[in-house]
Amino acid sequence: MIDYRLFKEQMEALTGTQSRPVPNLANASALIWQTMSDLNWAGFYTMEEDALYLGPFQGKTACIRIPLGRGVCGTAAQQDRVLRVHDVHEFEGHIACDSASNSEIVLPIHDGEKVVAVLDIDSPLVGRFSAEDEEGLKEIVKVLEKNCIWD
Repeated sequence: MIDYRLFKEQMEALTGTQSRPVPNLANASALIWQTMSDLNWAGFYTMEEDALYLGPFQGKTACIRIPLGRGVCGTAAQQDRVLRVHDVHEFEGHIACDSASNSEIVLPIHDGEKVVAVLDIDSPLVGRFSAEDEEGLKEIVKVLEKNCIWD
């Protein structure tokens, strides 16, 4: 069980001293990787025009470009909503960057009202992500939104 209060404090300490997104997202992906169990990918995609592009991450190699509306990440970004997918093989249009992934959670990151990135976390376990994980990760995203100045 994750202590999301402590997790949020650690994220604040790692990202609160400077505002550049790339170093903050790099440290954030490392902290997520170290804190959460049963993951095979934890990282970020950043928005550029009509697509998401690979950002800092931990884990296996990943897709470089994801069009808006495609896969879990592109759909979450386009619809501006959290997607917690119990079994990615049942998600229509899932992009299998890693065939070992079985569940996924994606959270949009905002600069004001605009989606500028997504936090994407994958697991080899079906049903890995709970409602508690979703709520805790929303708090992590709020820290990143506050501490990053997005260009």
